[in-house]
Amino acid sequence: MVARINTSKSISKALNYNEQKVANGTAECILASGFIRDMDKLNFYEKLAHFERFISLNERTTTNTIHVSLNFDFSDKINTEKLQAIAREYMERIGFRNQPYLVYRHDDAGHPHIHIVSTNIQKDGSRISLHNLGKNQSEEARKEIEIEFGLIKAESSKQTNILNLHPVDAKRIIYGKSETKRAISNVLIKVIPQYKFTSLSSLNAVLKLYNVTADRGEKDSRIYRNNGLSYRILDADGNKTGVPIKASSFYMKPTMKFLENKFIENEKLRKPYMKRIQTNIDWQLNKKPISINELKNQLEKEGISMVEWKNKENMIYGITYIDHTAKCVFNGSDLGKQYSAKGIIERCKPELESREKEVLHLHERATQTQAREIVNTPSLNSGTSKILDNLSEPTPQSNYIPYQLKKTRKKKRRKRLS
Repeated sequence: MVARINTSKSISKALNYNEQKVANGTAECILASGFIRDMDKLNFYEKLAHFERFISLNERTTTNTIHVSLNFDFSDKINTEKLQAIAREYMERIGFRNQPYLVYRHDDAGHPHIHIVSTNIQKDGSRISLHNLGKNQSEEARKEIEIEFGLIKAESSKQTNILNLHPVDAKRIIYGKSETKRAISNVLIKVIPQYKFTSLSSLNAVLKLYNVTADRGEKDSRIYRNNGLSYRILDADGNKTGVPIKASSFYMKPTMKFLENKFIENEKLRKPYMKRIQTNIDWQLNKKPISINELKNQLEKEGISMVEWKNKENMIYGITYIDHTAKCVFNGSDLGKQYSAKGIIERCKPELESREKEVLHLHERATQTQAREIVNTPSLNSGTSKILDNLSEPTPQSNYIPYQLKKTRKKKRRKRLS
């Protein structure tokens, strides 16, 4: 468990942040401690007014609000009752047992976490010191709660984070079974338990980021007919290389049968996170026209990878979105037609056309500039120079008259002097 404490001067901002999440359907208020009325009967203004009554007892104290987030490891299976018990224990151990506080469960991230809003102004007008609260009381409470509730320890999580997962470098692998298996295993252990994928192609979209692929073989092959599966390393060009390793030989046994059960399980688990990807795509495309590559780069900043699937002609025929925050994978068609490969290409197409015109215009200007430079080069003979002059000069279109329409002018004869 990781605890983060933020202090501020505005209880309304902290409260409003969580209530907005509730209104959007990505959070739920699961506990109201120190309030007269039941939690489900309190509206926003009643919650705010109750906090403000405490704060009004000490107007000299400017920092009067704490906003705590308790973050748990993704593998911690915690129901609402357990979250409520953890929140009570934590607030008691940091000295806020008798303070009014609200607890919100947030569902907008890949790991379970809760937010707690409270004030440090007590009933008698005195204040609870916030100095080193996170370093001392909170840290001690965190360690005790981890043991009491059987949670993954923060030190273990930090150790895991140190071992950041990097793409497999095919050039560094000595192409033998042991080295290949070790490299692939490191990726599978990180990806399969965490990410919510619903097909082999969506799993491969994630594995592709780490230069690994799950391979069923050709449709007429024995491995395919027997529902077999092997894992392989991809080189820099996305080609399969190295020794294929059977799925059954890995410790976690990521076979097709195992994955098919995961597909069914993940179908329900990923649904709440669909809106986040849709919103991010719409936000980027509605701001201004951008290219597909620019959209891809902007989504990366939001923790969303956009994997493109291309045919032999290098044309995009499919798109898969990977939300690394929620650990969810969606094909474009899962999100709706406007998020599919065809939909994204059409939404980016006007901008691509304008880019092509801009590139063409710059190319024409560069060509004209080069022509002028060549004309001014002394080494060229006069004949070549005149030709380039004529080519680079603009033709006056408005005064142009076809030869056939020109009238012949009669020459006036001069009268001879007698």
